[in-house]
Amino acid sequence: MNDDRLRVVIHAADAESLARARSNAANLQADVADAEIEIVINAAAVAAAIRAPHATDAHLRVCENTLRNKDLTAPAEWLRVPAAITHLARRQQAGWAYVRA
Repeated sequence: MNDDRLRVVIHAADAESLARARSNAANLQADVADAEIEIVINAAAVAAAIRAPHATDAHLRVCENTLRNKDLTAPAEWLRVPAAITHLARRQQAGWAYVRA
């Protein structure tokens, strides 16, 4: 693993920001092929992602709090995080670049 690899966490909390996050992730991956990218989704973005799958969904990290509170079921292959806010804070603490979509 390259210690200098670009690591970016993109946060999306609604349908519009999810669309921007997916576009940002695709553009970043095209420009920096070895970038490590996560799209952390919570709130209304979770339902939007479930309704409209996308090629960038391998980058998704879905908030379990939102799934539980909104009684939603995400595809089994999507990775989950217990709380979006905690995951975002830990990534920033670890030196990841934070982008709010």
